[in-house]
Amino acid sequence: MSLELKSSAFENGGFIPRQFTGQGADKSPPLEWQDAPGQTKSFALINDDPDAPGMTWVHWVIFNIPADKTTLSEAVPTKAELSDRTKQGINDFGQIGYGGPMPPPGKAHRYFFKLYALDCMLDLKSGITKSELLKAMQGHILAQAEIVGQYRR
Repeated sequence: MSLELKSSAFENGGFIPRQFTGQGADKSPPLEWQDAPGQTKSFALINDDPDAPGMTWVHWVIFNIPADKTTLSEAVPTKAELSDRTKQGINDFGQIGYGGPMPPPGKAHRYFFKLYALDCMLDLKSGITKSELLKAMQGHILAQAEIVGQYRR
């Protein structure tokens, strides 16, 4: 089997409920995964929108999720470091943690949630960017999975 990621809040390819967006409570959706490789030491997750005007907009950077975890609960606190030592980076809103969809009015945007199983814990500080995380993960990715949600204003 291979790493699988899903959410109880929306189907892969379906619409993200309003409470998980900038028009709602702006809280992170619940995510769960299974079938991580046995050598996994940590997980990292990136959530971004490639349909944003002019750039791919980063909504969430979270890493050093312990290997024994198989979920991120709804409404992960927007703190630099969580009680289990999970760390969060900065999103393109300039904030730590999750920032929900808030596309311009018009067509639906796609929001990719990409989970990475890593063979190490990353020696990085909270507040890093997506590009810094991607660089640090090079050579350490054992498996990856993704789901896509949509949102339209």
